[in-house]
Amino acid sequence: MARTGPQTQTGKIRLLGRNRAALEQFAAGRGQPPYRGRQLARWIYARGACDFASMTDLPALWRAQLDEEAEVGRATVARTQRSRDGTAKLLLELQDGQRVETVLLPYEDRTSVCISTQVGCPVGCTFCATATMGLIRNLDAGEIVEQVLAGREHAPSRSGPSVTHVVVMGMGEPLLNYEPLVAAVRLLHDEMGLSYRHLTVSTAGYIPGILQLAEEGLPITLALSLHAPDDALRAELIPMARRYPVQELMDAMQEYTRKTSRRVSLEYLLLADVNDTEPHARALARLLRGTITHVNLIPWNPVASFSQFQAPSSARVRRFRQVLERAGIAVTQRAERGQDIDAACGQLVIKEGVRREAPPIPINTLAGSHV
Repeated sequence: MARTGPQTQTGKIRLLGRNRAALEQFAAGRGQPPYRGRQLARWIYARGACDFASMTDLPALWRAQLDEEAEVGRATVARTQRSRDGTAKLLLELQDGQRVETVLLPYEDRTSVCISTQVGCPVGCTFCATATMGLIRNLDAGEIVEQVLAGREHAPSRSGPSVTHVVVMGMGEPLLNYEPLVAAVRLLHDEMGLSYRHLTVSTAGYIPGILQLAEEGLPITLALSLHAPDDALRAELIPMARRYPVQELMDAMQEYTRKTSRRVSLEYLLLADVNDTEPHARALARLLRGTITHVNLIPWNPVASFSQFQAPSSARVRRFRQVLERAGIAVTQRAERGQDIDAACGQLVIKEGVRREAPPIPINTLAGSHV
C-alpha cells in the first residue's frame, strides 16, 4: 500500500489538512474555547497564514503554546515558471522533500488551479510524462489543499475571489488516493468557500473509485479520461484499462450521473494516426449514443522523450469534432495552455530531486482486490 503524507520532520503537530471541527477539538484539548479552533481554520484556509505569528487576533500566550507544539505545515514553492499565455507552474517542495507540480490557469472570467494527488503516478499511460516517474507516494489532504493555497497566492489580483475553480487533473490518479482526495474536496468547499460545482475530479477509469464517489453526495464534476472507443486500443494507451472494459466504464458513468445528477465529462486525447481518425470518431459516437455526457477533445501536448507520438493536425481535430457533433454529441476542444513551460495536459513531471524511498509501486497493490 502506498504511504500517504510526509514523515514528520519537526515532531510538531501539523494543522493543515484538519477541518474546523478537528481544529475545535485541538483547541479544546489545550484548554481553549472551541471558537479558537474556528479562528485557526479561518487563518489557515481563508487567509492562508503560514505561521502563528501572523494570527494577530489570537492571544499571545496561545500563539506561543501553538508555536511550541504545532505548525501550520505549508510547503515551499521551490520554483515558479510563467508561460507567455499567463499560465504559471509551481514546483512545490513538501515537508519530506518530495515535490509536486501545480498549474495556475488565469482566464478573463475565472482562475483555475490544476492540482496533483500523488507524487508520480502508477497508471502508466503511454503518452503522459508523469508516468515515467512511477508512483513515489500519495499526498495527504493537507498537501492537496496546499496547492490551492499556493495557487491563490500566485494568482493575478482581481476584484473577486483569486481562485474560483479547481481541477484535480495534475500528477497522479486521484481515485487511487481516495480518502485524502475526498477530505481535500470537503476542505476546499467547507473551509475555503469554493463551490462544489466548480470542482472537477479526473480519473483514468478506476471503476471502484467512480462508484464510491457517486455515493458521497458531492455535486462535483467527474472527468473520465477515455482516449479510445474500444478495449484493445484503450489498453495500449492506458495499461489499467485491461482491468476495466469500456462498456463497464460507460455503465459506471451512467451510475455516477444517476446518483449525483451531474453530467460526466469525457476527456479524449487525440494522437495523430493512433486514435484521431473518422472511424475512431464514429465508434466513439456509437459508444456514447443515448448517454448524457460531454466530450472534451485534447490534442496531444508534445513530450520530448515520447517520439512515438505526434499531435494531430487542426484539420484532423476539426473533422473528428464534426463527426461527433453530427451525431448529436456535445463537444468542446480544450485550449491548451502552458506548453512552453511544460505545464499542459500530460506534460507534468519532476525531472530532478526525486527521492525514491522504494521501487515504484505496482498498480495492482494500490487498492487491494478492487484493482
